[in-house]
Amino acid sequence: LLSLSLSELAPEEFFALPKPNQAELVWQALFVDRAPISEATRGVVTVLVELGLADQLKAKNLIGIREWFSQQDPVKHAEKVFAKAGIRYAVMTNIPFDAAEAAHWKPEKKEYSKRFRSALRIDPLVKGDWETVCVALTAAGFPTTAEGARSYLADWVETMKPEYLMASTPHDFAFDDDPLAAFAACSCIVSTSKKVDMSIPGAFGVKAHEGGCQGTELSTSPDAIELMEKILIPVAEQHSLPIAIKIGAHRQLNPELGQGGDGMVTADITDLARMLKRYPKVKFLATFLSKTNQHEAIVLANKFRNLHIYGCWWYCNNPSIIKEVTTMRLEMLGFAFTAQHSDSRVLEQLLYKWAHARRIIAEVVIGEYTKLVETGWQLTGDEVTRDVRRLLGEAYHEFMAK
Repeated sequence: LLSLSLSELAPEEFFALPKPNQAELVWQALFVDRAPISEATRGVVTVLVELGLADQLKAKNLIGIREWFSQQDPVKHAEKVFAKAGIRYAVMTNIPFDAAEAAHWKPEKKEYSKRFRSALRIDPLVKGDWETVCVALTAAGFPTTAEGARSYLADWVETMKPEYLMASTPHDFAFDDDPLAAFAACSCIVSTSKKVDMSIPGAFGVKAHEGGCQGTELSTSPDAIELMEKILIPVAEQHSLPIAIKIGAHRQLNPELGQGGDGMVTADITDLARMLKRYPKVKFLATFLSKTNQHEAIVLANKFRNLHIYGCWWYCNNPSIIKEVTTMRLEMLGFAFTAQHSDSRVLEQLLYKWAHARRIIAEVVIGEYTKLVETGWQLTGDEVTRDVRRLLGEAYHEFMAK
């Protein structure tokens, strides 16, 4: 998108071009007309060098680079990338509400490498997009009810065997701290003057639920809180699945740029705090797009055992920010977090994101260890190995297992 901002073409003209032509304009703007100094373009340099394409890169030979990639066997190439990146596996986010993605799982699940694990994306529920949910339910033959939606997700849990449920919160996401808010719209609510059992959902004040309703019936136009309370949380609890949330994206900030038009906001972290308190039995994994949110998020992770923070996501995946955030996390959480995650939309990004991040993380850890030793601690090699493994995956595994 940096190349597009430098181009004389309007966005609609650029996106109307065939993909190869788009790529040629990007290559010219970012690798020929100027040095690739940004983190993203430097990452491309790292990838090409790691794959043995340094000569083509030096010659700025885009045709030669394309020819090399066209000759690769996809399965062998993926294995090569994982091996070079030093990655055991990656968790892919799969969206059952997207018909194109669902086709890769049903009616017959396609086989794929054990290098890839799945996470079940549930973005429409967190966005309050009941219309999208209903389309998927109808297409799959499930009733458009809360029970139908829970059954639909349970069916996909059985199919995908996901590590966790996952969503990016919308920029205007707000979680009401009133635990009864999600129940207020049930059609079975009636006014009553008699004394009611206050333990019944929705029984506060002069309202109570009729008959066998347990507060699971949906209103006509359910919002995000209602969909979470009546669909997402019951599924997470029933199947012991953590919920991974990515906080701070502003989708379609500039619609002219299509999928590349997403921006960033500083989120209200108290919404996450409310969820952590409201659902203590549900484990949450969280990462944040705004650097401004990082300090408050660390304090939150220090106070709630059902929260694990991870990675430097997207716009935070820059060396200066990784260094600052990792230092702050180590100073406040010790090794009880995951320092980085792949966040790769393209397979080869594994090669540069981990190589670059490990170098920065190592620099930060060495600095903190140096201060510890100067204070009087006698550090051993076994301690270093144990601690670094926690930062790069074991803390995540420990959190998932508890």
